[in-house]
Amino acid sequence: MKIGNNPAPAGINPTGAATTSSRPAAEGSAVQDTASAKKADGGATVQLSSTARALMEAADGSFDAQKVEQVRQSISDGTYKINPEAIADKLIANAREVLGKVGPTGH
Repeated sequence: MKIGNNPAPAGINPTGAATTSSRPAAEGSAVQDTASAKKADGGATVQLSSTARALMEAADGSFDAQKVEQVRQSISDGTYKINPEAIADKLIANAREVLGKVGPTGH
């Protein structure tokens, strides 16, 4: 995986969210009403989940540039340490959260 200043693919804005319109969001709201399906430029219907809507509304677009640069440098140097236990723990927690939202399967 390369980390750098690559241009975003068409249909993706710099925050990673799919673009649905070239019009600005409604005044007073960082996110347009995404509860209803939207037509993208290519004519595809896009509907965001409630989780995706909540994440977009909570995102302020800020990040720690210094931390990003430190990670980028450590990857370049070959000194970046991966913690597989932490990754596994977070994957399991995420799976539990998703399964909890789906509800019981009748067992």
